[in-house]
Amino acid sequence: MPGSILSRRFAARLLAFCFFLCAAAVASAGRDLPPEAAAGLEKLYAGDPGAAIEYFRMIQQAQPDHPLGFFLEAEALWWKIYCSSLEFRFGMTDAWRRPKRPEDQRYFDLAQKAVTLAETQLRQGESAEMHYYAGLADGMFARLYALRVENRAAARYGVRAREHLLRARALDPDFADPDLGLGLYNYYVDTLSAVARILRFFMGIPGGSKKEGLKQLERAMTQGTLSRVEARFYLAKNLRNYDQDYERALTVVAPLTEQHPANPVFALLRGDLYAKLGRKEQAAEWFRKAAALPVRDAECQRRIQELARAALAALGPEFSTPIP
Repeated sequence: MPGSILSRRFAARLLAFCFFLCAAAVASAGRDLPPEAAAGLEKLYAGDPGAAIEYFRMIQQAQPDHPLGFFLEAEALWWKIYCSSLEFRFGMTDAWRRPKRPEDQRYFDLAQKAVTLAETQLRQGESAEMHYYAGLADGMFARLYALRVENRAAARYGVRAREHLLRARALDPDFADPDLGLGLYNYYVDTLSAVARILRFFMGIPGGSKKEGLKQLERAMTQGTLSRVEARFYLAKNLRNYDQDYERALTVVAPLTEQHPANPVFALLRGDLYAKLGRKEQAAEWFRKAAALPVRDAECQRRIQELARAALAALGPEFSTPIP
């Protein structure tokens, strides 16, 4: 296998691991969630990160020494980055790579603020919550570096994130949400090819167990707090991308489109899965739903509509009627 292809595939799996790390971070606030966070997350999962940021900045003003508000604003920015980076490849929609952009700095600044605040509190005394924030904020760095195919930086931050997550889990064994990040770490590292495992070794990334990772993911999805939405989304993507278990992925993602019908990213994923299963009429229905949803972010809306057109065209000429 050519080195460049191997590098891209390794980066893709590292990126997926980083997605899960940071998705899990939202859940850490779930045990003591201020109302502004709950309201903002509802906006975020409804596909409106701009509205969500307004709530998250209220948290920053009310709790300037706590990492939650800064982390959540970065999380909202991530969904904007993710939407603008989506591509239709291999018969499915996902974000694989993206060049550096000026707006990346705001995202990194927020992540660093969250890290700094969490580490300040950890110096005053250990807690599962602050280890969790510190680790997941490190994971925020990792996932954007991975999307930009800066693999060494992504790996360095990913390993640091994992260490904090393990410590959080050790301090509070009943805390289910860290299992989202740890579970996906175990899954992805164990599914690397033999050659990529050598690359992983030289990059200093610890090994994992796919079997254990799946158990951890299921625990996070069923026993976690706010990790449930993110766990469903990324678990469904994982089953689609790497296991080709489209039927199970469809079962996992269906509740997301029912609970958050205004989110076009969830709708595209459901359409992808119907297409993979050969259910073209249902796939077309969901692609058109995604394209018709109002999205406040103009760049994201253009991208969603472009992706929907590409997905419809891939179904066949009879499905390529214009999207309004």
